[in-house]
Amino acid sequence: MPHRTLIRNATVVLPSETVPISVLVDGDRIAALDVPSTVRHDEEVDASGLHLIPGVVDDQVHFRDPGSTHKEDLRSGSMACAAGGVTSFLEMPNTNPTTTTVARLHEKLEMASRKCVVNYGFYIGATPDNVEELKAATRTCGIKIFIGSSTGDLLVDEQEALERIFSETSLPIAAHCEDESTVQANRARLEGGRTVEDHSRIRDVAAAVTATRRALDLARRHRHRFHVLHVSTGAELPLLDDHGGIITAEVCPHHLFFDVSSYEALGTRVQMNPSIKGREDREALWQALLDGRIQIIATDHAPHTLDEKAVAYPQSPSGLPAVENSLALLLDQVHGGRCGLEQVVAWMCDGPARVWDMVGKGRIEEGYDADLVLVDLEAQREIR
Repeated sequence: MPHRTLIRNATVVLPSETVPISVLVDGDRIAALDVPSTVRHDEEVDASGLHLIPGVVDDQVHFRDPGSTHKEDLRSGSMACAAGGVTSFLEMPNTNPTTTTVARLHEKLEMASRKCVVNYGFYIGATPDNVEELKAATRTCGIKIFIGSSTGDLLVDEQEALERIFSETSLPIAAHCEDESTVQANRARLEGGRTVEDHSRIRDVAAAVTATRRALDLARRHRHRFHVLHVSTGAELPLLDDHGGIITAEVCPHHLFFDVSSYEALGTRVQMNPSIKGREDREALWQALLDGRIQIIATDHAPHTLDEKAVAYPQSPSGLPAVENSLALLLDQVHGGRCGLEQVVAWMCDGPARVWDMVGKGRIEEGYDADLVLVDLEAQREIR
């Protein structure tokens, strides 16, 4: 018989209201809401003073397994997820080897079944010539295209290849949108870049806007479900208005909390792709979240060692870790009054589950998976 846990005295964030009720968990499912204390249960959790929210769904992480496990592997990455309230993740294909065939996708799924402590899923990566693999894939959340910001087979910037992917496949597509020709022209003009501040001049607003406009045109013409990853500029936002019921978008915490002025204090630690932009872009992204033009928050978690990040630009790698702290950072914004807890749940839990059709995830509702997180909105910790 499944273990039954009664969570009492929490303030529970439901899809339509936030109320003080008890939640009964039966095994791995939410069995009942607002139950009496006398209901049969094996374990009781007194959650007085805490809020109960659904587990976070992070739809964009770059764990380093296989290929660079000195930085992180699926075990340590998923443990960081659990520590930060992330109960489900979707991982990108740019590992070594890349996840660009059905066979490699299945290998990664098998490895995750042995290593992961939270729910997991994996994208299959597009290359200029693997359309047949993309069409054959089933055990995947979708197709990831790097329209810029990648090397080798994962860089897909030729129009013919992109047309084939959008026209011949049926899985949802997500893309990293930075125009490669714009990036290369900027890099040549700046002689490769001398300081980390040049990173935002190389991967500038024009690079993001050009690639996003191109990808959205493909999605609309082919009526293909499309998700814009890590929107980083205010100039991209008008492009999202005509979503046609097939286009969604996300923003990452680093584009909400950092801008080009952050390089002075943090240097290459805030070097990432797409690059951080101006303060006006950061404020525009916040507003787009608040008014619904951007539906979800995801981390683009991409860890490196401190020694690797300390290398002088442009040899320093892009990316930063985030799964362990993303929820806490947004809860801090709740505490400061910038947004509500219900909005954070919509952006980080329910929203991504709906975008990626994750059955039973993202909500506290009878019959849903018991992916639950207790949070203390008054707790204070320093992130180092």
